[in-house]
Amino acid sequence: MSHAINTDFLTGGGEMGARIRAYDWSSTPLGPPDTWPQSLCSALSICLHSSFPTAIYWGPDLRLLYNDAWSVIPAERHPWALGRPAREVWPDIWDVIEPQFRQVLDGEGFTTFDQMLAMERDGTAGETYWNYSFTPIRDESGAVAGIFNQGHETTERVMRARIQEAEAARHRRLFQQAPGFITVLRGPDHVFEFVNNAYERLFGDRGYVGRTVREAFPELEGQGFYEWLDEVYASGKRFVAERISAELRHPGAATGLRFLDFIYEPILDEAGQVSGIFCEGFDVTSAHLGEQALRESEERLRVSQEAGGIGTFELLPETSEIVVSDQFCRLWGVSPVERKPVSFFLDMIHPEDREQVSTGRANLPQKALDYIEYRIRRGDTGEIRWMARRGQAVTDAATGLKRYFGVSYDITARREAEEELRRLNETLEARVAEALAERKLFADIVEGTDAFVQVVDAEFRWLAINRAAADEFERIFGTRPSIGQSMLDLLAHLPEHRDAVRDVWSRALAGEEFTEVAQFGAPARDARFYEMKYRVLRAPDGALRCTYQFAYDVTERMQEQTRLAETEEALRQAQKMEAVGQLTGGVAHDFNNLLTVIKSSTDLLKRPNLPEDRRQRYIGAISDTVGRAAKLTGQLLAFARRQALRPEVFDVGQGVRALSDMVGTLTGSRIRIDTDIPREPCFINADPSQFDTAIVNMAVNARDAMNGEGRLTITVHPVSVIPAIRRHPPVTGDFVAVCIEDTGTGIASEDIDRIFEPFFTTKEVGQGTGLGLSQVFGFAKQSGGEVRVQSEVGKGTMFVLYLPRVIADAAAPTIESEPLVDGHGTRVLVVEDNIEVGTFATQTLAELGYVTTWTTNAAEALAELAKDAASFDVVFSDVVMPGMSGIDLGHEIRRLYHDLPVVLVSGYSHVLAQNGTYGFELLHKPYSVEQLSRVLRKAVTWKRRRGIVAAPIR
Repeated sequence: MSHAINTDFLTGGGEMGARIRAYDWSSTPLGPPDTWPQSLCSALSICLHSSFPTAIYWGPDLRLLYNDAWSVIPAERHPWALGRPAREVWPDIWDVIEPQFRQVLDGEGFTTFDQMLAMERDGTAGETYWNYSFTPIRDESGAVAGIFNQGHETTERVMRARIQEAEAARHRRLFQQAPGFITVLRGPDHVFEFVNNAYERLFGDRGYVGRTVREAFPELEGQGFYEWLDEVYASGKRFVAERISAELRHPGAATGLRFLDFIYEPILDEAGQVSGIFCEGFDVTSAHLGEQALRESEERLRVSQEAGGIGTFELLPETSEIVVSDQFCRLWGVSPVERKPVSFFLDMIHPEDREQVSTGRANLPQKALDYIEYRIRRGDTGEIRWMARRGQAVTDAATGLKRYFGVSYDITARREAEEELRRLNETLEARVAEALAERKLFADIVEGTDAFVQVVDAEFRWLAINRAAADEFERIFGTRPSIGQSMLDLLAHLPEHRDAVRDVWSRALAGEEFTEVAQFGAPARDARFYEMKYRVLRAPDGALRCTYQFAYDVTERMQEQTRLAETEEALRQAQKMEAVGQLTGGVAHDFNNLLTVIKSSTDLLKRPNLPEDRRQRYIGAISDTVGRAAKLTGQLLAFARRQALRPEVFDVGQGVRALSDMVGTLTGSRIRIDTDIPREPCFINADPSQFDTAIVNMAVNARDAMNGEGRLTITVHPVSVIPAIRRHPPVTGDFVAVCIEDTGTGIASEDIDRIFEPFFTTKEVGQGTGLGLSQVFGFAKQSGGEVRVQSEVGKGTMFVLYLPRVIADAAAPTIESEPLVDGHGTRVLVVEDNIEVGTFATQTLAELGYVTTWTTNAAEALAELAKDAASFDVVFSDVVMPGMSGIDLGHEIRRLYHDLPVVLVSGYSHVLAQNGTYGFELLHKPYSVEQLSRVLRKAVTWKRRRGIVAAPIR
C-alpha cells in the first residue's frame, strides 16, 4: 500500500519542472507523482533546483527525468526523452553506458572524465567527450532504485588539446629530422630544453633535458664554450664559429678531438630580451682533416719542387716532339726516355681535358705557355691523376728559333681535398638554409599557440604581444593594443579595469612570479575569467628587465566550479533542514511543558489568600521557566541559521555541553544521556553550526536505533592518532575525538559501507531522507578529520568524529552579573509596536523609577524627538517594526542627535544575525528586569560621562 506524498518538490524547477508536472506519469511504471517514494522526491527536488546539468534514471527500466541545464545534452531527443527508458534514449551509446549503469545498480558509484561517446546528433554520428558521474539512489528498503547523474560535455577542450598535441609533435619531428645537431637552451645557466637525434649521436646520451651545459659537458671546461654561451645570453648577439676544436670524452659519442661549425642564435622573447639560446651545427672534422691533408700535400709539393721533384719538358715545334726529364717520366708512369712525339703524351691525357692542352701542331705555340690543370691516365697503373703545367718561351740566339720549356707536377691530393671541401660547403650551405627555416618555425610556435602571451616593461608598455592576446584584449576592452603603447593609457576610459590591471602587473614588475585567476572585461562586453601566469626576465646581474604573462580563458572551468558549489550548498541546506525538522517535535514538546508550568503558576497566583511563601514559589517557577524557554529558543535560532562554512576556534567540550539540553529534547525522556567531557579545553577550528548539525544528526540516528528508549553516551577526549579507516592508513597528529555511543539495534554488516552515502536510509518512508550521516561525513572531511563507525547487531553502535585540535587564543573574560539599579527619573523614549510588550515595558520602567514616553513606530519617535530631543536620556526601541526598523531608526538618531544613546531590543532579527548590532547596545527578548535596568543605566552613564545632561523633568 503506497503512501501519499506531498508533491511540493515539483514546484519551480524552470521549464523542466513544468514539463514534469504536465507529464502523464500514470501511463508509466513510475505512477502518479503523489505515489513516488520519498527518496525519488528528494533527489528530484535537488535535481530541478540545481544549475548544474543533472538527471535521474529511475525504476527497473531506468526512466529519465532531468533539469533545464541537462536538457541540451540529448540535443534533438529533448523533450521526447523525458520519461523514456534509458535504452530507448541512448541506443547509439548503450554498449558503453549499460555496463556503467549495471555497476551503479550493484551499489557502486561511477565517475569518468573525458569519456568518448560516439553519439548521434542532428542525424550525424561523431565522437563526443564527457565528464560525468553516476551515484546510486536507494529506496526505503535500502535497495538501489535509481541513478543520480551529473555531467557536462568536454568535446571542444579534448579536440583542441588533440590539435595542439599534433602540432607540437609535428614541430618536434622537424627538429628531430634536421641533418645538423640542434639543441635549445633556456635561462642564464643554459639548461637543456631539447636535443635532436643528431645531437645525441654526435655527443652521446648524457641525459640532457633539465641539466645545464656545464653539468652535461664537464670536459669542455677551459675550452671557451661556456664563455661564448654566457656572452650570447648577455649581449643578445649571434655567435658563429668555424672549425672550432672540442675535446670530447663520453662513452658512445664521437670522442676525441672534433672540429665543429656551429651557430649560437639568441632566442628573444616578446620583449626583445634573451630568454635562451638556439644552437645548430655540423661536425666538420672530416672536411677539416681533408683541408689539413691538402695543406700538407702542398707543403710536400713545395718540398718536392725544391728537391727537383718536378718534371721538366721542352717542346720542339719544328718536329712536334717533346724532350722530357726522368722525373717527368716518373710522374706520368712511363719508362725513362729522352724524347717522344707530343702525341704520345697527348694520348695519355683524359679525353675531356685534351682539347685545352693542345688541338694540334698549329696551336702548340699558343697553348704551350698556358697554366693548365688536367687529368692523365698513368702509363703504368692506369690511375687517374691530376697534373698542373706551366711553360715559358725562349728564343735561341744562334738560330733565332723559339724553344718552349715547361714544368709538370702532380696536384691530385690538392684537387681531391678541394673537391671534398666544395662538397662539404654545399652541404653546409643547404643545412644552414634548413636551420634558418626551422628557427623561423620555432619562433612561430609562440605566435601559433592559443595562449595569450604579453611582455611588458616597467612603464607598463607592451614590448611584445601575440595575435591571440591582442585579439582577446580588443574583444573584452574594445581597443586594440600595439607594441610600445602603455596598457594603462589604453584603458583610461575604463578606470576600474585599468586599476585592476595595474595592481596585478605591479606585483609581477616588482619581481614576484605567481599564478592568479581573475575576471576582466568591459561592462558592455563579454567579461571572462583568465588564469594568468606571470614570470620575470632578469639580466645576468639580476636586474629585472621585463615581465611576461601567459594567460588562458578558464571561464567554463570557473562556471563549473560555481555550479558545483551551489549544488553542494543546496545539499548542505537539505541536510540542515532535515536536522531542524527532527528537532521540531521535541522542541514543541518542551515548549508545551514550559508553558504548562507558566500557565499553572499564573492560575495559582490568582487564588485569594495565597500564602506568601507559595506566591514566591510560583513566581520563581515562572521566572525559571522563562529562562529555560529563552535558552531553548536561542539554541534553536543559532542552530537553524543559514550560512556558508565559517570556521571558528571553539572548545568542543563547551559545544557538546551547550548542546546537551537540545539533545535531551531531541531524544526524549526515555533515553538516558551520559556525557564525559574533560576539564582540559579541547579546541578545534571548524564551523560551529555544522558541528552542531553533525552532533544532532548522530543523536537522531542513535534515537531511532533505540526506538526512543535506551542509553546515549557522549564522550569528548584528545587523541594522538586516527586509526586506519576505510582502507586509509593511520594518521598521527593532534586530534579531538567525539564519541556518540548508543544501545540500539546496531547496523547490519552489509550496510556499514553505505551508511554515509547520500539518500541511503534503512528507515521507513517519511522517516528520513538519508542525508544526516552524509552531512557528518562531509563535515569531517571538510574540517580535515574523519568519522569512524563500529557496530554490532543487537548491541549498539558507536560513531567517533575525529577533528584536528588547535591552540586557542586567550579565553574571553567572564562577565559578572550586576545588581538591579533604579532609574532615578531618567527619561526614556520607548519605541514598541506590540501593545502588550509596550505596556509591560513602560510599566516595568515606571516601577524602576524611569519616566517614559511610548511611541508605536519610528515615525512617531522621530516626531517626538523633533519636539525636544534634549529632554530624553535614552531611546529604547524594538528592532523589527513595520516601516522603518529599529536599526534604521538608530542610524537616523545618530545622524540627527549623535549624543543621544540608543538601546535596541529583539527576539530575533536576521539582519542582526548577519551584520551584528552596528555598535548599538542590544537586549535580547525575553529579558529580565535586572537586564533591562542594567543596559539602560550603561547607556545613560556613557552620556553623562561625556558631559551631556537632559533637560530637567517637568
